[in-house]
Parts: sequence; structure tokens; C-alpha cells
Amino acid sequence: MVEVVVGALIREGRVLLVHRGPGKRAYPNVWDLPGGVVEAGETEAVALARELHEELGVHVGTTSSSPLCRLSVRPAGEPVLLSAWLVHDWQGTPVNAAPEEHDDLGWFDLETLPPLAHELVRSTLSAAARPRRG
Repeated sequence: MVEVVVGALIREGRVLLVHRGPGKRAYPNVWDLPGGVVEAGETEAVALARELHEELGVHVGTTSSSPLCRLSVRPAGEPVLLSAWLVHDWQGTPVNAAPEEHDDLGWFDLETLPPLAHELVRSTLSAAARPRRG
């Protein structure tokens, strides 16, 4: 089974999303969290740090993220285990370092997120990132 990791970079109540290009095989023309396939021998945290560096040009330590949710999906008919992470800290300014992967990026308010590729990721992200009261 293919394993995929995605990361939610959150700053000041906003999350960074990337827009998947219209030519993508899986989930074309959709805003989503950045990430990609876990390679052989990688942990999810290592894969997440590598993918975010490749796609956004940021540096993420393997201990600066925490699991958000996991789900099984079938984006192009193949089973995929998707693991979403909250990224608490990173170095660098995110840029679209992988224009072949996505054609835009932007910061979105957590209360008004656009539809993502997976509603469970969207709802879990919104709930987890909301400031705690009390």
C-alpha cells in the first residue's frame, strides 16, 4: 500500500494550502495540504520534512510535527494510507518550489477553509487548530 504524508503549516489562525494543478491524476484542481509519498526506509516524520522542503522550501524538524489523522483513500483506484500532520514550527518562508505539483499556494483562515481533497482532514484540522477556551 502506498503511504502519503501531508502537513498543515499553521500560523496566526491560518493554514497554508497548495492548489493541485488541473492535470494531476489524483484530486486535480483542488486546494489541499502539501506533502507526498513516503519513500522506502523513511518514517512519516522524515518523509514529511523532506516533502515540505521539496515543495515549499521550508525546513521542518522531525520533532516539530504531531499526527492529526490517518485514513485510507483510493485517489486513482489504488489504496493509499494518508497521514495528516500538524506542523508546529518550521524555518524559512514557504514558496511554490514545486510548480509541477501545484500551481498556487495561499494562507486560509481555519474558519473558512475551502473544500479539501478529504473532508475528514478538513474537519479534523479545523477542530484541532481552533484555540482552546477556558
